[in-house]
Amino acid sequence: MRQVATREKRYVEVVSRTDPDGNVTPLAVVWADGVRYDIDRVLDSRQACSLKTGGTGMRYTIRVGGKSTYLFYEGPRWFVEAKVVPMP
Repeated sequence: MRQVATREKRYVEVVSRTDPDGNVTPLAVVWADGVRYDIDRVLDSRQACSLKTGGTGMRYTIRVGGKSTYLFYEGPRWFVEAKVVPMP
């Protein structure tokens, strides 16, 4: 039987670029263990809340490795909705 993963708010390091007008573009997400995931493309950005983990801020819809996911900027920190797989 396959178990459904829940989500938790996980704060992460983000490499980003800020243009002269103050627009922020995330470029990569870095996990606590140092693994870096380059962002292929930012598909959307808007003010929104995380319905899975709570929290609100700027929500970026990003593509990493061909898959879309959300990245949130809850100033001054960034977070993702990380999967938590229950132990059998």
